[in-house]
Amino acid sequence: MKEYTKTGALSSGRAELHGVLQLTGAEISVNELPAGASVPFVHSHKKNEEIYAVLEGEGKAVIGGDTVALKKGDWLRISPSAKRQIFAGETSGIKYICIQVKENSLEGYTRDDAVIY
Repeated sequence: MKEYTKTGALSSGRAELHGVLQLTGAEISVNELPAGASVPFVHSHKKNEEIYAVLEGEGKAVIGGDTVALKKGDWLRISPSAKRQIFAGETSGIKYICIQVKENSLEGYTRDDAVIY
């Protein structure tokens, strides 16, 4: 059995990588919204925090009543219980990655979790 999974080009709109990459500890999606569009619902999570990385364009996130401007290069972390909705800019679309992981589940990282050979 291979110890890795690779995928190529992803569809536009929304592509979830959980099944494609056989992820066991995170959900990752690549998302594109055209100018003036938004995620069509407000949502929160029971256990998962979300980390957003803006790849292209601009927009905003409305989080618990606060409006947070987003642009290429921005990173944003949102607590599970926070109500959120993502919007593209009025004249610019937005492309972003969303990573979901269970809050407070990271026990080791980088060198703490590495085995050096």
